[in-house]
Amino acid sequence: MATLEYTIPSTMDGLALLGPNEFEVQKASVPEPARHEVLCEVHSVAICGTDTELIAGHFLKKGWPPGYPYTPGHEWSGTIVATGEQSAELGFEVGTRVAGTAHDGCGACRMCAIGRYNLCWNYGHEERGHHHYGHYSTGAMRQYHNTSIKSVFPIPDSMTLEQAALVDASSIALHAVKRARIYPGDVAAIIGPGAQGLLAGQLAFLLGASRVIIVGRGGERLKTAEAMGFEVVDNTQIDGPEGVRDLTDGLGADFAIDTAARGTTPADAVAMTRKGGRVSLIGIPAEPVVLPLQRIVFEEMDLMGVRANPGTCEEVIPLIAEGRLDVDAVTTHRFPLVDFATAFETFTKRIDGAIKVLIQPNQQEG
Repeated sequence: MATLEYTIPSTMDGLALLGPNEFEVQKASVPEPARHEVLCEVHSVAICGTDTELIAGHFLKKGWPPGYPYTPGHEWSGTIVATGEQSAELGFEVGTRVAGTAHDGCGACRMCAIGRYNLCWNYGHEERGHHHYGHYSTGAMRQYHNTSIKSVFPIPDSMTLEQAALVDASSIALHAVKRARIYPGDVAAIIGPGAQGLLAGQLAFLLGASRVIIVGRGGERLKTAEAMGFEVVDNTQIDGPEGVRDLTDGLGADFAIDTAARGTTPADAVAMTRKGGRVSLIGIPAEPVVLPLQRIVFEEMDLMGVRANPGTCEEVIPLIAEGRLDVDAVTTHRFPLVDFATAFETFTKRIDGAIKVLIQPNQQEG
């Protein structure tokens, strides 16, 4: 087969954060891929809830971003257009369509060795081989993105590049469900009818749940959840935990997943879970959280933090490609990079029922 060749420009457009809630599209040099890296022409980048916090400057103390200007973006897809040293030899060839993700562990520490590279001991040290794209390492909200081959996953012909941009979010949802140790016949309760909640709900069914209850504050997203076949609790009409207990003969769910991490939702997740139940926490709380520790101890409940998606990208790709995990149902809007401000407002204000909003850096306006 002939080797594909792409004409790569010397400059590109990219989103630049200039300060909290301050951004613009700027010209930048197209990077060259280093050893074990690939350069990808970016097709789609999904705006994530973490992006809104990062753009607002809420994670500055954590080093997200490490400074300004900075380019975010960590849920993305694209096509390999150039390879660094040894990348092609390891199977990452020019022309390969890929789904991208955020974490790139150093590969040498104990955590990486046992497959928990999301908890790499060398986090924050690019000079030691670690990257966290779209957080402290340069992200994909640009026309061309250089990334470690450990952070991209080839996709089959049956998957579109738009769908591939949802692999990162889907794989995090899968990690959350797996952390909850689902058993056949379980009843699941999920707080938040956003993309993470709707993806986690589908995955809970695929892994054996008999019922999935989505809890949210009314609106179009909760209507979407109901249309997708989930039971719903509108906590503008009834207390969320009370609503879940009413649907489960007063017992509560076997496990709960909190995707919101806002206000009392972590405690609500515990409250809507039965004795001996499990709770997975995806969202990152912005404020201290009070939890009912006596109940957690006396009723032997398990709480699991969920950090990213170790080992689950390759697991969700065939589910999406085969149509068993419907990511199209949560993908509602698409914008070119030049319209990022409108896209960001659409996402944050949930305009027109927005759930997942895609930025397509190489799409021309109009």
